[in-house]
Amino acid sequence: MSEKKKESVLAGFKAFLMRGNVVDLAVAVVIGAAFTNIVNSVVKGIISPVVGAVGTKSLDGYKSCLKAPCAIGPDGQPTGVEILWGSVLNATLTFVITAAVVYFLMVLPMAKYLAKQEARRKAKEGVQEVVEITELELLKEIRDALVAQRGGGGMPPTGSRNGF
Repeated sequence: MSEKKKESVLAGFKAFLMRGNVVDLAVAVVIGAAFTNIVNSVVKGIISPVVGAVGTKSLDGYKSCLKAPCAIGPDGQPTGVEILWGSVLNATLTFVITAAVVYFLMVLPMAKYLAKQEARRKAKEGVQEVVEITELELLKEIRDALVAQRGGGGMPPTGSRNGF
């Protein structure tokens, strides 16, 4: 590979990494990983014991035996086929809690903020349009008054040399 082509590939890779979206995505992944640990701790430390208080054990302990006998054999290996539906329920609760927290603490406030910013921008544009229309009307009135003072009485032809 030539030195020039190697430089262009490295320059392209650097440009790719320095784009805002890539950096934002990297930050989101790191924050998401840390946030997942918090949610897992809440589910495992609070929600699972509460569910276990209603039932007889934590969520991870709930299972059904599909093929009997479901036990640990004398050799230490499990026998039978177990369906660990408590673990699936635990993962589902973790997902739902994570999604709710992300939506209510991040997505919803950001959407409201962006909507306010857009409304402010549109209001500002609306004010500018009103000001521009008002200025245009004022200039037309001044033009008409000047034409009337000169005694022309009528509207000047379009593209006249006097600039009106």
